[in-house]
Amino acid sequence: MNGPRPALVLAGGAGRRMGGLDKPLLDLNGHPLLARVIAALRPQVTVIAISANGDPARFAPFGLPVLRDELAGQGPLAGVAAGLDWAAGLGADALLTVPGDTPFIPTELAAALHPPPACAVSAGRVHHLVALWPVASRPLLQAILTTPGSRAVARASDQIGMRRVEFPAAPCDPFFNVNTPADLARARRRAREGAT
Repeated sequence: MNGPRPALVLAGGAGRRMGGLDKPLLDLNGHPLLARVIAALRPQVTVIAISANGDPARFAPFGLPVLRDELAGQGPLAGVAAGLDWAAGLGADALLTVPGDTPFIPTELAAALHPPPACAVSAGRVHHLVALWPVASRPLLQAILTTPGSRAVARASDQIGMRRVEFPAAPCDPFFNVNTPADLARARRRAREGAT
C-alpha cells in the first residue's frame, strides 16, 4: 500500500432518530464520537477528510478538510463520490470510508480491507459504508447517482464487486453505530469498559 492512503468519515446524516442532532458530534464520555473515529483511523491512513453538508465550521476543531456532496440530497453515496474525487486529486488508488457514528472501528480495518474493493461484515450484517473503494469506481458511482431510484449504497457496492471481509462481533461488534439515545447510552458504557 504505497502512496496516499486517504480515509473519509461520513458525517452528513440527518440524525432523525437523535432529534436532528449531528451524531458524530455527540458526547462520548467527554469527547465527540467523531474524535474517537478519527483517533482509530489516524494510524491506518495518511490523510483524513470529513464528508458533511451544512456549515463546515462545526467540524473546524478537528482540523480536517470538510467535503461537500456535489449532488446534495443523494445520501451517503454522494459523500463517497465526493470523497473519491478528493482521493483522485491526491493521487490515491483507493479510499477508506467509515460512518462518523461508529466509535469502535478496529485498528486493523484498512489492512483487512486491502485490496479494494472490499467492505466489512460483522454478525451477519454487511456494512457497505465501512469500505475500501477503488478510485477507479468514480464513473460508476456518478452514473448510479444520476440514475433516478438507483442511489442505494448496497447496489453500488454490488455493482463494484465489493469483497465481503468478516470481522468478529464478539465480544463487541466493531461496527456498532449510534442511531438512537439508547445506542448512545450503550456506546458510553462500552467506552467506559474499554471496548475498542
